[in-house]
Amino acid sequence: MSVRRLAEAQPESFSPNRETTAFAKAAVKKYPTGKQASAVIPLLWRVQEQNAGWVSEPAIRWTAEFLDMPYIRVYEIATFYTMFNLQPVGTFHVQLCGTTPCMLRGSEDLKTVCRKVIGDQMKVTSDGKLSWVEVECLGACTNAPMVQINKDYYEDLTPEILERILSDLREGKEVKPGPQNSRHRSEPLGGALTLLGDVSAKRAKPKAAAKAKAAPKAKSATPSKAKATPAPAKSASPAKPKKPRGVKAPKQPDDLKLISGVGPKLEGTLNELGIYKYAQIAKWSKGEIDWVDDYLSFKGRIERDDWIKQAGALAKGVDEYVRVFGKKPK
Repeated sequence: MSVRRLAEAQPESFSPNRETTAFAKAAVKKYPTGKQASAVIPLLWRVQEQNAGWVSEPAIRWTAEFLDMPYIRVYEIATFYTMFNLQPVGTFHVQLCGTTPCMLRGSEDLKTVCRKVIGDQMKVTSDGKLSWVEVECLGACTNAPMVQINKDYYEDLTPEILERILSDLREGKEVKPGPQNSRHRSEPLGGALTLLGDVSAKRAKPKAAAKAKAAPKAKSATPSKAKATPAPAKSASPAKPKKPRGVKAPKQPDDLKLISGVGPKLEGTLNELGIYKYAQIAKWSKGEIDWVDDYLSFKGRIERDDWIKQAGALAKGVDEYVRVFGKKPK
């Protein structure tokens, strides 16, 4: 691990607020007399939260004094564990995993986005909102590539999605953490493959059968009075995935990147499928949406980002898009 040093510019002092003081006193009580040093890591963590996401030299000194520890011991701990930031960070601090699983799934492209949107590592943007750093494995390899922003994980990322997340955070918009595709947690990308049967129904069968056996038999109705049982209504079968019909490249293709969620790489993939015009996307059926979602391995995203409505508005012009969505397309 590389050497980690404190920031050159340091505040003059650190004063714990009421919440930090109460936390520190409660943490010390968890350990026997003379073993209060055991609370050093949670106390540093709390100090970092109060200090806008980083641990200053005065904060380290205060922690050492409160726990009656040598200053150098607390300094060693703060500089060893990378979860402690030793210089100011943005309101939203991005920890980008660059370990092998994430690297194989595109973390290098995510780094490019961070450099473009934020700048160099551990540099805070001029508005104070964003900063980033590359870290080792964060333990979410199944959902690679991923980042941790403050306390939340954002997984199954693409460069376009990460750029949108950073933009939304900067603008104060609500951003949903977790997998950014069709997954709910860490199940296979195509959906769950086990326990697909109706377990509750199977468990209920023996009980229902016993109840039916115990009930007295009803007299059979005479043929003339018997009522015909209506046939159960047939449920509509789901639409089958169907590849959208492509066209030859027109002289003036539409700028599909104006659809929120579509970046340069994704636009190229759509063009390879023969999709060049907003009107094509606006006319997609449910089956065609499902086919494209499955082909692009982010099932659910087209409906989540409302591509069909966006494309329909853009096909009529930017003014129509503004009228429908209340803003210009990016």
